[in-house]
Amino acid sequence: MNSESINGVTAAELAILDASELARDPELEAGFAESAHRILADLVGRGAALGWAEPPSLEEVAGLLDHVVCAVRAGDAALRVAYLDRRLVGLGYWLRYARPTHKPHADLEKIAVDRAVHGRGVGRALTAALIGDAQAVGVEVLTLDARGDNANALRLYRSLGFAEYGRLRDFVAVGQRRYDKVFYMLDFRQEG
Repeated sequence: MNSESINGVTAAELAILDASELARDPELEAGFAESAHRILADLVGRGAALGWAEPPSLEEVAGLLDHVVCAVRAGDAALRVAYLDRRLVGLGYWLRYARPTHKPHADLEKIAVDRAVHGRGVGRALTAALIGDAQAVGVEVLTLDARGDNANALRLYRSLGFAEYGRLRDFVAVGQRRYDKVFYMLDFRQEG
């Protein structure tokens, strides 16, 4: 196996799996919702911009993941997970837009990486894999939105080819604080 290092994580240690690969490993699949909950609840509890004001419950996370997996089976989503030595350290997914007129497009809904491996290339690997999945199934435009203060995520998205196409000033309310909501897109129709 390749042991080339990616920001301190070797390729031999880091495994980026899709939903079908996850399902083929009963041990990983059995603990997936609980492990995902651990990551998401910790990040949200520390103020991460993941769509919750308070840490989500295990039931919320399990329900969300069930929805995503059903959409993957229907061909309307992609799910990627990152394992480091068989420990979940990140996850991400995109979902196609539901309206028939928007069906060629998808929204990158969530990328979440365990704080223990922040800055070590896991988010980049997950996002790049999801971009590849979108291209492989003919998604024309991949969109996302992020909170304006999430400078690291915005920098990552720009480095992977996303361009800002809009911004709602002070749109996101977290208690008394307000943040911009920033919209990015990756238009595959303009490539090659």
